[in-house]
Amino acid sequence: MTSKRAAVLTGFNEPIEILDVPGSDLVPGAVLVDIEYGGVCGTDVHLHQGRLPVPTPLILGHEAVGRVAELGEGVTTDALGQTLAEGDTVTWASSIPCRTCYYCVIEKEFSLCEKRVVYGINQTVSSPPHLSGGWAEQIYLRPGSTIVRLPSGVSSLQAVSLGCAGPTVAHALLRIAPPRIGEFVVVQGSGPVGMAAAMYARLAGAGTVVMIGGPASRLALAEALGICDLTVDIDENPRAVDRLDEVLGHTPGRRGADLVIEAAGVPVAVAEGIDLCKRNGRYLVVGQYTDHGTTPINPHLITKKQLQVMGSWAFGAEDFIAYVQTLPSLVSRFNTVDLVSEYRLEEVNVALQDMRTGRAMKPVLVP
Repeated sequence: MTSKRAAVLTGFNEPIEILDVPGSDLVPGAVLVDIEYGGVCGTDVHLHQGRLPVPTPLILGHEAVGRVAELGEGVTTDALGQTLAEGDTVTWASSIPCRTCYYCVIEKEFSLCEKRVVYGINQTVSSPPHLSGGWAEQIYLRPGSTIVRLPSGVSSLQAVSLGCAGPTVAHALLRIAPPRIGEFVVVQGSGPVGMAAAMYARLAGAGTVVMIGGPASRLALAEALGICDLTVDIDENPRAVDRLDEVLGHTPGRRGADLVIEAAGVPVAVAEGIDLCKRNGRYLVVGQYTDHGTTPINPHLITKKQLQVMGSWAFGAEDFIAYVQTLPSLVSRFNTVDLVSEYRLEEVNVALQDMRTGRAMKPVLVP
């Protein structure tokens, strides 16, 4: 097989290198895809910094979209049973569950699988099939991958614009804590996960959506996209007590929010989120994907308010499929491509830096 260019993590906190990586012959059930766009996620920043245990050298990129280059023996349809052919535009779930562990078989929670194979995270370049990340010209999708052909009318750029934030929020808000019609919803965080959470709250019929975050440019984008009614800038309101006062002032009777969604990834946001909830409200923690340490909370408030406090971890195949199926509704209501900044594959280190500093909302690499 011909080698392909790929952006490879060779050492933590070292510049990503563009290297030629060998291809592999397709086994039955596998699919080869030419990458059109490879998304850059906040998790990629953390992986680059060595804050999660991953093997190196590694092709990063766990969110991508591309065109089918070659189908392995036996592959004729996608995960929805739609005919699949060379040249079709597809996207795929980032992980393959083992389907044999306790969480797969008994709990049916594939995002909690103990042995997940994850593209761009735990498959080293050194081992076949080598091309196992989205920051490359091509990716080898192993047998068992959840591959979905893009819905009619949805472009490749629209499909990658929410990256893994889309299916992560689909898992969180379609299954764990669905927003209800007319509810007052607060989203903590204005990154891709926060944006996606506000969009799904809107689609669910939430009455009022408030976003707390920063910088101001991100909040302005959220307002321009029509995904929230009110924004609270943490730079203009650095004290949690002031942010709480502002949000409560917009809730009926100053009672607080029906549903608060943490998408900030900052531990201190959790205590603030509990304060923002009304009595008998719901608090959903989504953004704490990497361990930033402990933070003090007052558990008395959980009891006193009779709160439901829930966590949501990543997403499984069914959540990814649900996300793809909701893409037509998302992109028809929100101009999601406004979130995107495009970079050539060779500009990968610039894209990472822009993601790290917040200069770009959703960088995508174009190989």
